[in-house]
Amino acid sequence: MVRPLLIGATLLAFMADGSAAQSVAPPFRVVIARFSQETCTFCPGGDTDVERWTRIRPPLQGDEVLDADSYIRGFVARAREYGEEVQLVGLQSPYEVFGSSSASWITQDTFEHFMELILRDLREAMPVDGVYLALHGAMAVRHIPRPEAEVARRVRALVGPDVPIVATFDLHGNEDEEFLKWADMAFVTKRYPHYDSRLQGERAAHALLRAMRGDFKPTTATRKPGVITATVLQWTGQSPAMDIMERARRWEARERDAYVSVFFGYPWSDVPDVGATVMVVTHDNPELAGHIADDMSDYIWRVREELARGDFPKPADGVRLAREAITAGRKPVAIGDYSDRPGDATHILRELLDQGVQRFLYATLRDEAALEALAAANAKPGERFSRAVGGFTPSGGEPVKIEGTLVFFGEMGPYEHVAAVEFGENNMLLITPAYTQITSPEQLRHGPIDPDSYDVIVVKSRVHFRRGFDETGYAKTILVVDAPGPYVGTTALDALDYEFAPIDRLFPFGKPGQSR
Repeated sequence: MVRPLLIGATLLAFMADGSAAQSVAPPFRVVIARFSQETCTFCPGGDTDVERWTRIRPPLQGDEVLDADSYIRGFVARAREYGEEVQLVGLQSPYEVFGSSSASWITQDTFEHFMELILRDLREAMPVDGVYLALHGAMAVRHIPRPEAEVARRVRALVGPDVPIVATFDLHGNEDEEFLKWADMAFVTKRYPHYDSRLQGERAAHALLRAMRGDFKPTTATRKPGVITATVLQWTGQSPAMDIMERARRWEARERDAYVSVFFGYPWSDVPDVGATVMVVTHDNPELAGHIADDMSDYIWRVREELARGDFPKPADGVRLAREAITAGRKPVAIGDYSDRPGDATHILRELLDQGVQRFLYATLRDEAALEALAAANAKPGERFSRAVGGFTPSGGEPVKIEGTLVFFGEMGPYEHVAAVEFGENNMLLITPAYTQITSPEQLRHGPIDPDSYDVIVVKSRVHFRRGFDETGYAKTILVVDAPGPYVGTTALDALDYEFAPIDRLFPFGKPGQSR
């Protein structure tokens, strides 16, 4: 009689006389797929198709997937600590949408196209012992109300009921209990900016390995507190967002094998599961999972007033505050143009010019038509630039005429053509072909651009720019500036024409007592 026992990657076969024969067990085979997008369904520009998903580069293949983003790099690093016990297989995965989170609805055909690539590779990789999905949580697909849950459902249909599935998410995700109906575990970033994305990947790898070994049995609970917030209010450097995430960490510290995740939600996806969500994973303890989920949901509800409301200066006041900071020597000033989802808004640019501010860097303004015209003219640095730019979407304001000198025209980051125009009194405008979020001064050190030369730097960002401008001490003054109207991207969510999201049942826009 032989009694096998798996310890790590070593299989001990105990013979009838009690002696043991040692052999190396086959490794746990883990597949990794990435399908991550934060979809702004209210943004103009038409639906997102396969071409827009592949404009930057074709889908990732094989080992390319293992280095796709910080979540996956964390997962891979932790998994490889187990040596030969784990074998990692990358499934063909889409890279990124051109225009990032300014892209609108994903077509159903596009979703089906990339799911077929993922599932085809999964079929070829079978049998597998575990699945890791690097998702976002705020994907929005035509006619598929809960796309991340649909990804998990289709993967589950292939791998069967016993293979553990784990996923990582961005805290801006919109999810509900449907996802954990098909997957076993979810790990969500607790910091915004997302400093802990790699950490969540590492935690996912550790939990998945334990589940594959059989020494962790995931039991889960999901709650929806009934609160919706604009992402600018979700900065975890301030209360109550900071306190919510600290409460989650406190539960994890108190209760062994408890993983507590909070989605703040992404309100610019018009989907039925929009808004805040709590997901809890425990080891074979559904009562504890439910208790923690209830506590977290109740706490979010108690702090809903502070969480869901905010007040930011409009462009005229924001620029005035920047001028005062410059006069007082509190420079450079970093201005977050927080609401500009399409990337073409000129409200702050216009105020800077009207109020006579000098030495400012505006990075960036989206205007693909301007770049196409420069390319068609075979423009070269040193040539005169005279063109009205930006302001072509409903929330963008009016185009602003810029008279200056083209100092750079060429490749930058993922873009073939980016233009830098010097104008006025030592001012610089950086023009990109899509919404671009600058999170650090280092991103701007390109060609003739030196961010250290400016008193004011304007970026299209809500919170992520704090990573490089605020929390490093680079900028002596940080201003988050609102738009002059209730546009997509602002805190005025009730001005948006939601069709699927139940905003009338979510605080602060629902009727009293209706949100619970």
